[in-house]
Amino acid sequence: MKEYTVQQLAKIPGVSVRTLHHYDHIGLLKQASRNDARYRFYGEAELLRLQQILFFRELDFRLIDISQILDSPGFEPVAALETHRKELEMRAERIDALLETIEKTIRKLKGEKIEMSDQELYGGLSMEQAKAYTEEAKRRWGPKLVDETNASMKKWSKERWASVNRELDDILKQIAAFMGAPVSDPEVQAFIARHHAYLNNFYEVKPKLYQGLGKLYVEDQRFRAYFEKYRAGLADNLTEAIQVYCKNN
Repeated sequence: MKEYTVQQLAKIPGVSVRTLHHYDHIGLLKQASRNDARYRFYGEAELLRLQQILFFRELDFRLIDISQILDSPGFEPVAALETHRKELEMRAERIDALLETIEKTIRKLKGEKIEMSDQELYGGLSMEQAKAYTEEAKRRWGPKLVDETNASMKKWSKERWASVNRELDDILKQIAAFMGAPVSDPEVQAFIARHHAYLNNFYEVKPKLYQGLGKLYVEDQRFRAYFEKYRAGLADNLTEAIQVYCKNN
């Protein structure tokens, strides 16, 4: 039977070693064995269990709930995978609608002659969801900050929006390219400084707030999914680099 060290297992799905250590600590994913040097080793059963964990995380389940589900006597892996498939197919349909809305809106903002009704601006995204996201932001960061930020962004030109979007894309690509280096590496920290400056386009991001945002990037699956599009493991890497940056600044 093939065995994997914690580093080898972490690289396969692109999670951090720290994440696997945490899963081990809380009993969610225990190693199959340890050698005389106390190194952890995982087998095929752990590989499949980690897959289930990551699917449940993708669907926004809490770790404590995942543990209870996987350890329940009636748990059936195939049935769980079939449920994951149905849920993800439903999400895929909604994402397709959202992507179509985004594409049409971008073309409209670039000056193309595209007719879009008010309702079409929210294709795939209900008014209730849009309102819910705004309310969530207000609860998290305070209504004053959210209202001031929204008011400021409404005044932005198309050129500024394009410039800001290009800046974030470039920053994330650079951070992703340096993922093999320690997060304390001066070049990595320089990109984090750029990322911090980028966020200040929207509102003043003090160190404590920046640390909170960093944690949100890994705790909220919407943020995690966004960063993972650039490179697997980027959310964890970015968060770790932000924590180092805040401690040093």
